[in-house]
Amino acid sequence: MDIESWGHQNPIKKESWRTVLALAYQSLGVVYGDLSTSPLYVYKSTFAEDIQHSESNDEIFGVLSFVFWTLTLIPLLKYVFIVLRADDNGEGGTFALYSLLCRYARVSTLPNGQLADEDLYEYKSDRNSSADRIGMSLKSTLEKHRFLKKILLVLALIGTCMVIGDGVLTPAISVFSAVSGLELSMAKHHHQYVEVPVACVILVFLFFLQHYGTHRLGFLFAPIVITWLLCISAIGVYNIIHWNPHVYQALSPYYMYKFLKKTQKGGWMSLGGILLCITGSEAMFADLGHFSQLSIKIAFTFVVYPSLILAYMGQAAYLSKHHIIESDYHIGFYVSVPEKLRYPVLAIAILAAVVGSQAIITGTFSIIKQCSALGCFPRVKIVHTSSKIHGQIYIPEINWTLMVLCLAVTIGFRDTKHISNASGLAVITVMLVTTCFMSLVIVLCWHRSVLFAICFIFFFGSIEALYFSASLIKFLEGAWVPVVLSFIFLAVMYSWHYGTLKKYEFDVENKIPINWLLTLSPNLGITRVRGIGLIHTELVTGIPAIFSHFVTNLPAFHQVLVFLCIKSVPVPHVRPEERFLVGRVGPKEYRVYRCIARYGYRDIHMDDVEFEKDLVCSIAEFIRSEGRGLSFEAIEDIDESERLTVIGTTSTHIDGIKMCEDNGELTHVDTEMIEIRSPEVPRKRVRFVVPESPQMDLSVREELQELTEAREAGMAFILGHCYVRAKRGSSLIKKLVINIGYDFLRRNCRAPTYALSFPRASTLEVGMIYHV
Repeated sequence: MDIESWGHQNPIKKESWRTVLALAYQSLGVVYGDLSTSPLYVYKSTFAEDIQHSESNDEIFGVLSFVFWTLTLIPLLKYVFIVLRADDNGEGGTFALYSLLCRYARVSTLPNGQLADEDLYEYKSDRNSSADRIGMSLKSTLEKHRFLKKILLVLALIGTCMVIGDGVLTPAISVFSAVSGLELSMAKHHHQYVEVPVACVILVFLFFLQHYGTHRLGFLFAPIVITWLLCISAIGVYNIIHWNPHVYQALSPYYMYKFLKKTQKGGWMSLGGILLCITGSEAMFADLGHFSQLSIKIAFTFVVYPSLILAYMGQAAYLSKHHIIESDYHIGFYVSVPEKLRYPVLAIAILAAVVGSQAIITGTFSIIKQCSALGCFPRVKIVHTSSKIHGQIYIPEINWTLMVLCLAVTIGFRDTKHISNASGLAVITVMLVTTCFMSLVIVLCWHRSVLFAICFIFFFGSIEALYFSASLIKFLEGAWVPVVLSFIFLAVMYSWHYGTLKKYEFDVENKIPINWLLTLSPNLGITRVRGIGLIHTELVTGIPAIFSHFVTNLPAFHQVLVFLCIKSVPVPHVRPEERFLVGRVGPKEYRVYRCIARYGYRDIHMDDVEFEKDLVCSIAEFIRSEGRGLSFEAIEDIDESERLTVIGTTSTHIDGIKMCEDNGELTHVDTEMIEIRSPEVPRKRVRFVVPESPQMDLSVREELQELTEAREAGMAFILGHCYVRAKRGSSLIKKLVINIGYDFLRRNCRAPTYALSFPRASTLEVGMIYHV
């Protein structure tokens, strides 16, 4: 699996039209499943209890007008033409906007940031220095005030929590609404005893399939959604022609005014149901990393948008001629479907609902991975289900948690009215967060005028605030669900982030100066043993306290010592040629190095074997470059006088050092070669193949030879096992968060990926108590 070749750049910008159309076709199955199934429940939720369908048709035409203009202004105008342009090097979503702001305004809460991170390709690729005076003033204000940084973080976390809540509610309402077609074929009091069990079985089956990955069923998704869209648009055209050809007149904004004037408070409260017509719109932006802007725009503008408009117009045309129906569920989607087509449409609707649910579940996995990479969510097991398509992941703990919550919502409410109230609040909250972040992106990242940003947030914010108020008023009727879920997830995420931050601050305050290392000598009883000692630390400068704790209790360390920091940076991907920062700690003869491995929030960590090879080769390349006096990109840390060199992975070393490990005879290579043979026959032999070059300096050759011997002797991994406790005198809230919340999460979350990949026989854990 060539992990390093995945998605470190956006290859879609200059693709042919054939490729763009192919991506547009694929996006129909992945992105638009949720949005396409909204006609199943919009009218039913709108007319649930707040307004009644009358013979004047003012209500149904007013709702149609609201649906048309909501679909036009929010998904089409806001997302397709504006928000999609605010991508983070091809990635979209709430956290992509947040990371974009973190880079341009330096409001990141990642504790171990460096100036060298700003030299990354994706960090600076579209930076523009021509900001106006007001933009610079806003930027400096955000950077100075810590409170404002926390507000931005909390906003991002709230948006993320609502996406997770949507991952619970969308499958429930989509599947339940699709199954509700059964109510037309059985008695009034019997259908509820069938719908709920059938919906629950489908939901269990849906979540059970997640571990197979979407790539196994992905080829079916687009045809299902296309079939569904053709079906609802064809039925819509039939209903328009057959029942009311003049229904197009209801698209006029005048009918919205007429609707609100007649229904007043009831009409305003019913907006919570109309809001559901745009559920799934955020997926256009969130799934941007899997496709391209143009492909998503084409799919929505020319396929999804007209199909949905025809579907809603067709339902309105049918209902405008049917006012008195004996059944209590005459406003539902299936009543407007011709009777002979109801069961085929029911089957297609269930499949489309499953596809739409799949999209939001996958999006939930993706955003949790981003949060975890940026230190805002406890570590979870991430399984990559495709070796070809970047971003298709599966998280077992989240999957089963979503399933339990989804079943609880379905069984607890047993109708679409309460579930739709809950889903509407989650959807509109995410959109409000996106609008707030976009207004800052317009000023800080695009360097447009503040007036444009104010117009953007005022226009779209007003529309979304209207829908938000209508959803919030239904708090006791189901809208409390996303609020409670968001509060729980927000408490978990903020506790984890706060504990992680305090732990890092303790590391910084208690780090050991390099002068301490210079005092270590054989006279003090310190011995050097063969091999490479790999000490993991979150610090990017200085010597971690865990190392001094280790040496104090066990006065020995390896002949080659590497302080390894694996850190996340606020960009989607770090290119392989920018992966490592390598430097020397202390004098050259000490053989102590620092290596910082950098990953973006969508990057995949390499496996242990490849990582070890790349790590050793990066140190060897650093030694060779330093010895030859080559011009390399380097940064100098002022506090510690450490010079760090940017070194790529082995796959990017076209003219660099290669490392070979084998147990057989060494083959002849027509280059300068350093070859170390171990006297022990069964031991692995290691060699560095160095490109042809002028005569290598003797000290460089000796250092490379010693590195080779150390690699042959083996690699030991020293990990810190820290117990974090609130120090004396801390407030009660801090004690609760650190001693109970963070400690519980730390004990029950997954170990870091790098710790799990290290061989247990070669791993040594050093325990230490942190009083923060």
